[in-house]
Amino acid sequence: MSINNNDFSLSQRASVASLPASPGGKAKSIAAALLSFVEFGGLAGAVTGVANREKILSLDAVGFADIAAGKAMPTDAIFWVASQTKPVTAAAVMMLVDEGKIRLDDPVIEYLPEFKEQWLAVEQDEQHILLKKPAKPITIRHLLTHTSGMNFSTPIEQPTLDMLRLCDAVRSYAMAPLQTEPGTKYRYSNAGVNTAARILEVVSGMAYEDFLDDRLFKPLGMIDTTFWPNQRQIARIAKSYRPNADKTALEAFPIGQLHYPLDDRRRQPMPAGGLFATTSDMLRFCQMLLNGGIFQGRRYLSENAVNQMTIKQTPPELSDSYGLCLSTSNGVFGHGGAYATHMSIDANRNLILIYHLQHCGFIREGEKAHAAFKQAAEELFIN
Repeated sequence: MSINNNDFSLSQRASVASLPASPGGKAKSIAAALLSFVEFGGLAGAVTGVANREKILSLDAVGFADIAAGKAMPTDAIFWVASQTKPVTAAAVMMLVDEGKIRLDDPVIEYLPEFKEQWLAVEQDEQHILLKKPAKPITIRHLLTHTSGMNFSTPIEQPTLDMLRLCDAVRSYAMAPLQTEPGTKYRYSNAGVNTAARILEVVSGMAYEDFLDDRLFKPLGMIDTTFWPNQRQIARIAKSYRPNADKTALEAFPIGQLHYPLDDRRRQPMPAGGLFATTSDMLRFCQMLLNGGIFQGRRYLSENAVNQMTIKQTPPELSDSYGLCLSTSNGVFGHGGAYATHMSIDANRNLILIYHLQHCGFIREGEKAHAAFKQAAEELFIN
């Protein structure tokens, strides 16, 4: 369904302007910074979160979770955070590194023997492919830094990315030729992160999703973070929007990468991009990283593990600055998601910024709302 801002009723407009602000009034300025983007139809709605090492500074909602229904965006809205799942997966893998069960420079074949016969594509077109053995094996570090040489995915992961068991998906990666020599190029790859999660399963003896529940989500208090939102959570999922064909309005659409219904347990967890979460939940995870692996007095990761995640791990000669499932530059690290979600952790200024929405493309300068949020948050919370 396509919705044009000119179609909003007065009551719908009022529901945007009268959204509750956080205590103290500071967050109202953040909401005000985004309100014009909603009123002009460039932004459906968003939830923003700001925190430091010690506490959440603001949590705000603006706009609509469902435009057609006139449903205001709540601060506990649930979002498909997509690739923001990647640093969560990396944190889980680094727990095993901390425990001495794996090392980042271990070859993948030590844990997944199906990779012993993997080849490298030297040249290929629609008519032929020339293969050779790679000069060195893929390591776990390569998997978490997008330098494994793997493709993004394989054809077997169709029509959606969430209906293939992790072990089967990883076998398909082992059968597909590498596109570049391991460790030489940055090539964004869901396959690499999924493979790291499969190693976690083999080493820990636990299903990937159970490991996350037991070691991260439950102890951190990430109560709404899940691969399978239940019916009550589904009712809180913000609708996804994209520009209509002539780019004059936003239209709602389902998440094409996922199988519906979302609570169907035949769906498989996707370590590279399957999580649903609230902004509050993701703030907790980010606070743990900002505190060097500690949250509310409990240590989850060693300081060294967090350091490894947040420093540049890509080869020095590459301009791409990526840690272990985190973009990183000069003490600022984070990750985005397919539908424009974003989290940023500034260790230098002790500030976490989370911007959650569900947009696949923008109209009427809606893409500038993120920068407006960042500017407002910095003005309010950085001395």
